[in-house]
Amino acid sequence: MKDELDPSHLRKGMVLFLVFITCISVGVMLKFTAPVILPFTISLFLAMAMNPIVVLLERWRLPRIVSILLAIGIIIAGLYLIGAVLFSSARTILTLYPRYERRLTEIYVTLAGFFELSYDAQLSFFDNLWSQWGVRSRIRGMTLSLSNGFIGFLREALMVVLFMAFLLLETAFFKDKIDLAFEHKRSGQIKKIGADVVRQMSRYLSAKFFISLATGVTVTIGLSLIGLEFPVLWGLIQFILNFIPNIGSIAAGTGVGLFALLQFWPEPGPIIVTVLIMLGVNMIIGNILEPKIMGDNLGIAPIVVLMSLMLWGWLWGFVGLILAVPMTVIIKILCENIPMLEPVSILLGSRKAVLAKKAEAQATGQSPGPA
Repeated sequence: MKDELDPSHLRKGMVLFLVFITCISVGVMLKFTAPVILPFTISLFLAMAMNPIVVLLERWRLPRIVSILLAIGIIIAGLYLIGAVLFSSARTILTLYPRYERRLTEIYVTLAGFFELSYDAQLSFFDNLWSQWGVRSRIRGMTLSLSNGFIGFLREALMVVLFMAFLLLETAFFKDKIDLAFEHKRSGQIKKIGADVVRQMSRYLSAKFFISLATGVTVTIGLSLIGLEFPVLWGLIQFILNFIPNIGSIAAGTGVGLFALLQFWPEPGPIIVTVLIMLGVNMIIGNILEPKIMGDNLGIAPIVVLMSLMLWGWLWGFVGLILAVPMTVIIKILCENIPMLEPVSILLGSRKAVLAKKAEAQATGQSPGPA
């Protein structure tokens, strides 16, 4: 009974309750302030990814401002390349639309006969679907949303580049600012947290970039060999979606498989080969090479990854899915360095990370949890 009324236990319970309420409040704030917070967050991760390049250029005796401008040039060139591929592919698809509509009509006639759906030969493919699911209004809404989204993307891309430039400029003075701001009382711990975040994020982002690039190039080459149209576009989509753990490769494979069905119908051979290429590339690179390259550096449990995808996807949409793992890693690092929140870090950790922490605690003769 005394233990239940122990003031220290009550204090800890109140602190954990306040942390829970704070997390909910922060989530609501992130949801409603996304137009402002999201560009800054993207620029922060880009600055972490580009900082090693800036440091390398500085070692080559280039001024920091010139190094930052070169890093910005790399980002702009990458965005221009992605935009050029998407624009040229969309224009070609519109040119070939009549052929695709005829093929869609053939597929729909087959499915309509199988599922006993109505079909009017005098109407177009989308007019027939209109009578079933109201597809035309949905496509119009999607087209308007995409056009507005592209304009918003250009505006936010400019904000991200500006934020990234100023963050890279401030990086050189960050340690000095921490020392002066905290008068050496907690500066060491704060610098350690910052160094851990930057190191793990730089390692994760660089490894993920090259793994995604290899996956996209392999998909492009494989799809080119079997004659699938727009292989560069599908390779680019695979490259982007590969940043989303687990579900990204599934989404890319589904899209490529549906387009292969549209192009090669009614021949089953090329469709099956396309699906096998997507499965083989993602299985070999995603499940064999990627774990060996990245190892268990992030130390996050698979179930936590899935939950973080749901949470950050709800908060920030598609960009949230890409940033889900990095944001969760940052939360884990912060919890590791705050004694009261260390249990949260242990719960977020993977099995290997927990076993390593337990072995370390046993070697030092301490409890594996927080004191």
